[in-house]
Amino acid sequence: MAKMIRKNYLMAPGPTPVPIDILLEGAKDTIHHRTPQYLKIQEKAIEGCKYLFQTENPVFILSSSGTGAMEAAVSNLVSKDDKIIVVNSGKFGERWLKLCKTFGGNVIEIKKDWGTAVTPEEIKETLDKNPDVKAVFTTLNETSTGGKHPIKEIAAVVKETSAVLVVDAISGLLALPLKMDEWGVDVVVTGVQKGFMMPPGIALISMSPKAMELVNKCTTPRFYFDLKAYAKNFPDSPYTPPVNLVYQLSKAVEMLKEEGIENIWERHRIMADATRAGVEALGLKFFAKDAGDVLTSVWVPEGIDGGKLVKYLRDEMGITVAGGQDHVKGKIMRIAHLGYMSQFDIIIVMSGLEMALNKFGYKTELGAGVKAVEEVLMREGV
Repeated sequence: MAKMIRKNYLMAPGPTPVPIDILLEGAKDTIHHRTPQYLKIQEKAIEGCKYLFQTENPVFILSSSGTGAMEAAVSNLVSKDDKIIVVNSGKFGERWLKLCKTFGGNVIEIKKDWGTAVTPEEIKETLDKNPDVKAVFTTLNETSTGGKHPIKEIAAVVKETSAVLVVDAISGLLALPLKMDEWGVDVVVTGVQKGFMMPPGIALISMSPKAMELVNKCTTPRFYFDLKAYAKNFPDSPYTPPVNLVYQLSKAVEMLKEEGIENIWERHRIMADATRAGVEALGLKFFAKDAGDVLTSVWVPEGIDGGKLVKYLRDEMGITVAGGQDHVKGKIMRIAHLGYMSQFDIIIVMSGLEMALNKFGYKTELGAGVKAVEEVLMREGV
């Protein structure tokens, strides 16, 4: 067999592909972070982030992955024995749970099946029974499943109480609508290696005045992630920022602002619809009951080792998708349509999936998934 040229296609829900223009920004000379020249770049990045968060609140830049922003949210809001609600419907809801317990919170867990959304009624019922709750922690998109939660409706419930609503939007921001100020979401955290189309290394967190009041009262010890220090120095940084990554962030938000937030949301919806049409055409079953537009989670056909299928796609075809975690490891695969991905990336992953499934013994008509993808794209005028 002739050896083919290998190209790599990153179709996992983070890190996601990075545009060349953003990569090149990172190659510029590093300048000192305590200069007006640098601060001008950081201020531009922050203003762009505020637009993407749909907020007038400050957006703080942290040198970490998204989990650093999650830890910052917990350590700045939760004092020992504070009563808090955590929605756990996957690996990252579980991360909220572990963080809140680590910092001494008195956790009330709302546990949902993986891929199933919590309802506003469940949040309200739990808050009514526990009026002394300080914070509600949930996710916009649960990356381990592709499931989403109804944040707008949850926010409407929480804002009628003294509690603050904290949302992990690490994979969901930009792929799904989130209007921080309009909806009344108090805390939003994200990481730039997802919809922002950047390499990993920056996390972002924004807090409402209501949340900052709780930060100022919080007695939990913290140092590097003490948001009072970030607020005091804003828009500057209290510690050395990741200078070259901030160059890239400034470029990324410029590109995203030019596209427009409504167009970004719509782009992700179309890509999700096209992917799901292709999956259905191959006779595969979806995993998440309440799916968002970040990724499509799919049950691997009976008799096929999902781990081996994902490995074959990556190592032999150059197509990286994500496998399942915990109890669904080897049983599901997760195809992302997040960030810097085009309609032709979806066609490529679908054609690769068709060939890989046939190789592993799942007989499906070659071209059926690709045809379904193309039909959605043409219907949408893409």
